[in-house]
Order: sequence, then C-alpha cells, then structure tokens
Amino acid sequence: MSIRTSTLALMPWLLAAALAVNAPTSLAQPVEGTDYKKLVPPQPTDSPGKIEVIEFFSYGCPHCNAFYPLINAWAAKLPKDVVFKRVAVSFNRPQWINLARAYYALQATGELPALDGALFHALHAENLKLFDEPSLASWVGSHGGKAEQFTQAYTSFGVNSQTVQADQLAERYLIDAIPALAVNGTYLAIADSTHGQDVYFTELIAHTDALIARVRSETAARSARKEPEATGKAK
Repeated sequence: MSIRTSTLALMPWLLAAALAVNAPTSLAQPVEGTDYKKLVPPQPTDSPGKIEVIEFFSYGCPHCNAFYPLINAWAAKLPKDVVFKRVAVSFNRPQWINLARAYYALQATGELPALDGALFHALHAENLKLFDEPSLASWVGSHGGKAEQFTQAYTSFGVNSQTVQADQLAERYLIDAIPALAVNGTYLAIADSTHGQDVYFTELIAHTDALIARVRSETAARSARKEPEATGKAK
C-alpha cells in the first residue's frame, strides 16, 4: 500500500484497533509473494538471540497515524523472545526528515513515551504544522516536555546520524511504502490493500505473527541439527 498513491479513507482509531486486536490470527505457513517478501541478502539485526521486528514509519504518514494504536497494542503483548523496534524514515521529504529528527530527539531525551502518540494526534487530528525545530520545540514545551533539551538533541550529531542511518536502513530493506514491518532481517510482511485499510492492517499484523513463528521454527530446526554434534563433544 503506497503512501504516495493510496486513496484509502482513514478508519476511526477505535474501530481499527478493535478489528486488529480481536480478529483471529492465522499462523498458517506464510506464502512468499502474497504474505511476505524475502530480503536478499538478509540484513543483520541488533538483537542477537532474539527475533527482531522493525516497524518503518513516519509521523507525517496518515496511514502510520491510523496504524499507531494497533501496532502499540500488538507490541505490548509480544513474547520475550521478540524485540520490537521502530525506525522513523523520511523518503527524502524535507518535512518528514524533520519529523524523523523529532522522533530520535524525543528518544534521546527520554520523552518519547509521553509525547509519541500526542505528536501523531497534533499532526493529524489538530492539523498543526510541526515541521521545523522551533515549532516542534515549542510544542514539546507546551506539552510538559523540556524544549531546551529537545532542541539540543534535535540539532545534535547523534540525532543527525540516526536520521541518515534510518533512511539508509529503509533502502536496504527495500521499503517503498509505510507502515512496513520486517522480521529478523529476513522477511518483509506484505498484505492486500484492495479490501480497505482496516483489513490491510489486520493482515499485515497476522502475516508478521506468522513470520515470527516461522523464524522461531527455523531457529529451533537449526539448533536441533547442531545438538548431536554438541552432545558428541560433551562425551
């Protein structure tokens, strides 16, 4: 579902959340080309020993705004062997570059949990034009954050590097539309957008669940193949 060409109408958040959380999740074997794309070559992850799921998103994306409560509810229930990460991307759009910087600045100052959803709401429900550092810092200050610390982080080398690296990561993962979910550097979940945004989101999460199960199964199979050798050495 392309953020550039999609004309899907946004569904109310609560309706979409209910559909995603309450819909039955099928863990049938995912089908390549329909449920996922395989990344060649696989990408390294930052979570050794865990199954890493990455959400690529932007505060400026209306679909990411609608997806936000669903993915939060899903991520809150993930098992301990799964690590969930978010990567704010820009597709080289100047306003989105600044919003990506805002995400990493809020992360650096520790204010992301308090202001994450509020920033989505400000942009998409209140239609505030928070697309540069002064307006973003002012907004952070007016919502209980520390504007000065935000500005220092926003303009820092570290946040600039994270913003650049996020877009580079999206290129390596072949991300051309968001929100997008990638599993363990190997699989990119996909879904059918022709039945509407709410069904698309539900399928995207279901396919991600199936891919997590697949990675878990593949890891167990590799461990089983190594077990006889390890047992032999122990003797």
